[in-house]
Amino acid sequence: MDTTRHYKNQFEDYSILVSHNIVKDDTNMVVSCIINSGISYATSHRSNSPLMYSWHDTEYIGAAHGLAGILYMLLQAQQYLTQVQIDNYVKPSLYYLQKLQFASGNFPSSVDNSSDRLIHWCHGAPGMSALFCLAYKVVFEDITFLETAIQCGEVIWARGLLRKGYSICHGVAGNGYSFIHLFQQTKDIKYLYRACKFAEWCFDYGLHQNRSPDRPFSLFEGLAGVIYFLIDMQQPHLAKFPMYDV
Repeated sequence: MDTTRHYKNQFEDYSILVSHNIVKDDTNMVVSCIINSGISYATSHRSNSPLMYSWHDTEYIGAAHGLAGILYMLLQAQQYLTQVQIDNYVKPSLYYLQKLQFASGNFPSSVDNSSDRLIHWCHGAPGMSALFCLAYKVVFEDITFLETAIQCGEVIWARGLLRKGYSICHGVAGNGYSFIHLFQQTKDIKYLYRACKFAEWCFDYGLHQNRSPDRPFSLFEGLAGVIYFLIDMQQPHLAKFPMYDV
């Protein structure tokens, strides 16, 4: 018997086990911290949602800075959530968000904001469509969640070609990812067609925008994110929004 190889294999097996337990323990800790922070803020500020958070003294609800983005992360870590956390905090927070949807299908950028203006991944329907697709698919199978996502898709199709720019954060590429999520969930070719049309808009990079990004080559504001979106369009069934879809 090769003693050196034997102990090497034992060490590798032990290292994998320890690494797995560390990741599991750390993830449990982070998830609990997120839930407890949301409960604490919601309670102290008498929020109508069981989970609520504030950024720069504003209760944002969008994907980049607000409740939708936090819920999206929690749903992707559902195996680390207890049933009590899901039933008492996560699911009711999703229902709370549904009540904020405008008749147009869009969402406000923050609580108590009545402006139906922004159609961005960071603020508005595009970030919400991904959240409610995931909520329907992964955890709850509540048809109203899918209906909410579809309503988001309609307003994005009507108003989502933005002169503001092409970025994945607050531009056409990010809005295009909404149709990818809807296509992945529904398998309806209509959404793939819509994603393709938004990708075509991005081919004329710079032509349709009325302002230049602060960071023109960055992932979320600039060209890098647009390239990522266009590459994902080659295999839309495997596409993942960068730094957001796990």
